[in-house]
Amino acid sequence: MILEPIKKSTPQQKLSAAPKVNWTLMLGAAFLMATSAIGPGFLTQTTVFTQNLAASFGFVILISIILDIFAQTNVWRIIAVSEKRGQEIANMVFPGLGYVLAILIVIGGLAFNIGNIAGAGLGLNAITGISPTAGAAISAVIAVLIFVVKEAGKAMDRFTQIAGFVMIGLMLYVAATTSPPVGEAVVKSFAPDKIDIIAIVTLVGGTVGGYITFAGGHRLLDAGVKGIDSLPQVTKSSVTGILITSVMRIALFLAVLGVVSKGLQIDPANPPASVFQLAAGNVGYKIFGIVMWSAAITSVVGAAYTSVSFIQTFSEKLNKNSNWIIIGFIIISTLSFVLIGKPVKVLLLVGAINGLILPIALGTLLVAAYKKSIVGEYKHPLWLTISGVLVVIVMALMGGYTLMDQLPQLFK
Repeated sequence: MILEPIKKSTPQQKLSAAPKVNWTLMLGAAFLMATSAIGPGFLTQTTVFTQNLAASFGFVILISIILDIFAQTNVWRIIAVSEKRGQEIANMVFPGLGYVLAILIVIGGLAFNIGNIAGAGLGLNAITGISPTAGAAISAVIAVLIFVVKEAGKAMDRFTQIAGFVMIGLMLYVAATTSPPVGEAVVKSFAPDKIDIIAIVTLVGGTVGGYITFAGGHRLLDAGVKGIDSLPQVTKSSVTGILITSVMRIALFLAVLGVVSKGLQIDPANPPASVFQLAAGNVGYKIFGIVMWSAAITSVVGAAYTSVSFIQTFSEKLNKNSNWIIIGFIIISTLSFVLIGKPVKVLLLVGAINGLILPIALGTLLVAAYKKSIVGEYKHPLWLTISGVLVVIVMALMGGYTLMDQLPQLFK
């Protein structure tokens, strides 16, 4: 089992609990969050936005990193000091809100996992030539095996770390082969020709939206990293997760920028694959397959684990059988893709709803940070509260706009 029994403690116990620093757990949580964010959509979004904004996309990345750190640090710290999962905190702030949040995250996680499974299939197709459907089935089996082993939590941590390092290493290599105009990218990151608000919101939502913002926080809680004295480690882990994601984003941005700056045409049918192929020929296409598969399969694992962590506290039976529920989650996602394909309209709607999860969840946790019944004697830093409120307002406004924009497409 991944999960340990949920232990209740008083505020005084929280103050005296001094957990040992376990860098394996810290990195495991950071990589779980980062690789959950780095999925097929991450690769496509980064490629398309770089095409549209060129070097000025560096500014979008810079602003999104700042907003991501604000959001992530707030959420992880409040989870740690309360020693409760997001849905439990939400129910304590407003009875019933935790159930609503859990439903939104489970539906969103399931819908996006269909896309993640599809991406894993496409990745294996690029590597081996097998059909995307067969590739998806093989990938699902691998994901399931992670949760079958006795030490599933450790297996998940190790798998996401290895896949994360492989992705970053290969992405840096491809970026180097395109010889991007790094100097121009640096300048435009601080003085852009154009500012794209939608791109910023899309990147923030894709990095810390939906289930992703809770992935590492819940993992640390399950591993026993909690209490006020654990906050330095929790904060470092949360920021590390964002930085890992950012390194991957910047490397892909530079790779695409290098291709675009040479005047090469990127295939709109599959932008990321086109970039890799233009950068390094057939070898580049194989590298794309490895990166796509690694990104997709780790997102499958992260989405399944975190989505189930939002419902397992509702009954002891769910808690005891959480691994089997995770396995069922992966199987349902795979069967949905194999039998139905990717339901585009559903994904559009869920994507829009997903953009609203972050402001709802973060706003709720910020309220919880000032309730002694939830966090005991913990004093939440004012600068974190202000930065968190900023993220809530920005994402609520833009998430609402996106939802209204996407709803009419369901009826076309």
